[in-house]
Amino acid sequence: MVPADAAPTTFADLTTIRTGGRPLFLLAPETEDELIETVQDAWASGEDWLLLGGGSNTVAADTEFDGTVVRVLTRGITVERSADRVILRVQAGEPWDDLVAHTVAQGWSGIEALSGIPGSTGAAPVQNIGAYGQELANSLVAIDFLDYESGERRRIPAAELELGYRTSLLKHGLRGLVVAVELELWDTAAEASVLGAALSRPLAFPQLADALGVHVGDRVPLADVRATVLRLRAAKGMLLNPGDPDAASAGSFFTNPIVSLSFSRTLPESAPRWPLDDPELPDRVIPLEDYYGIGPVPGAVEVVPLVKLSAAWLIEHAGISRGFRLPGSRAAVSSKHTLALTNTGGASGEEIAQLARFVQQRVQAEFGVILQPEPVLVGLGL
Repeated sequence: MVPADAAPTTFADLTTIRTGGRPLFLLAPETEDELIETVQDAWASGEDWLLLGGGSNTVAADTEFDGTVVRVLTRGITVERSADRVILRVQAGEPWDDLVAHTVAQGWSGIEALSGIPGSTGAAPVQNIGAYGQELANSLVAIDFLDYESGERRRIPAAELELGYRTSLLKHGLRGLVVAVELELWDTAAEASVLGAALSRPLAFPQLADALGVHVGDRVPLADVRATVLRLRAAKGMLLNPGDPDAASAGSFFTNPIVSLSFSRTLPESAPRWPLDDPELPDRVIPLEDYYGIGPVPGAVEVVPLVKLSAAWLIEHAGISRGFRLPGSRAAVSSKHTLALTNTGGASGEEIAQLARFVQQRVQAEFGVILQPEPVLVGLGL
């Protein structure tokens, strides 16, 4: 266990956006057993509690947090092999990008396009992190979970986590601690011995394919994918870099809105949009006496086609440009990407929230879309 007085003492020290006040108690367990015991003690106290990983997706108010913050610092990766696959059990505190770098070096494909995403592995399933055509859901097998409500520790298969676009059951309703994450990746060793390189999964994102000079669906060396993704993220200020002022952010502050197809048609023709697959509805048996094959099916669920919009496009076309800031504020829209809000130096959590509210209001007034924040807000509201 790292002593509290040896660790940073404010959220500004613990988060990438560098805002926030002092927690009343700060604990930093480094082993799995210590982590579970520490979290159980925090829950038993009846006081407020917060789990914090890499701090890359948290924006905190500058008032004191009247409770216990548990920094998850557990590390470790265990590996099981099966034919052309590897099953990894990864401790929650393992830095995500360190994990990706390790898998690329080992020739294991499946998360290479998720390079450069900051934060810890335990936080990855909460948001179902994704980028450049890959999502954690593509590789996640299960999580080792300590349930806040029941106190029970259990293995939850990925299929039960309701993983969606930047969301999961962990984000909406299921409270507790992700102790470890189980992933299934492809071991490319056999084909690499023939092809001469460890290859990625088929590329699924046009921008990444273009940057690599190939086509969507092609496979390229894992190392090339990682290097290219890191370069693309750096160009957008989405890579942790002490020398880049735009890196003092929480990454993408807003998620891309998902709306009905009919609503998307009310937007300008130039607005980017990506149709989403129709949801799969379960088969249902209807008794003959209830339906004779004429007219609508009783109790049928209407499937509404959904479309994903570009939050960045909406922000820019609502009149908010890169580098925008409110008068006198130390919070600004990133100079590289309008989806990120940055701390230009000494900004308060409320200044970040104030700018976020302004962006929301402008987009809603212009297009009727309410942007939803991606980071966890501690003591702040939009």
